[in-house]
Amino acid sequence: MLNIVLYRPEIPPNTGNIARLCVNAGISLHIVGEPSFDLSEKAVRRAGLDYWKFLSLSRHKSWDNFMQTVSKQQGRAFLITKFASKSYTKQNFCEGDFLVFGRETSGVPPEVAQTFSAEYKLSIPMKENSRSLNLSNAVAILAYEALRQIENW
Repeated sequence: MLNIVLYRPEIPPNTGNIARLCVNAGISLHIVGEPSFDLSEKAVRRAGLDYWKFLSLSRHKSWDNFMQTVSKQQGRAFLITKFASKSYTKQNFCEGDFLVFGRETSGVPPEVAQTFSAEYKLSIPMKENSRSLNLSNAVAILAYEALRQIENW
């Protein structure tokens, strides 16, 4: 199964859109650290996220805790960042890969980024002077490319 990882997400609608994508595409969602909003069952129900009960969701208290999960599952983790020199289109994805996305406003902190070597940092090509893509759009781009390769769609 493919894995999407959100590092301390900040914007509830982005996380909701990503969760819906994960349910519909059969992807596991991992949230590392505390999000900037309430993810309790009551809050999710109040937000009308009726698909949430079908979500394969794992919560990780810290980056170290998450990395233990990756090593136990013998998965590969890729950081998706505008600072990478390698495009996601140059990567062959496999079952069990983890696609890591940072916070909407600040990405991942330097100590997290340092845990990835250059070959495990991927970017989405954008025009010069472009600042960033919406997080849920970036997740969708990577998720469906990885699924295309894994599922041979």
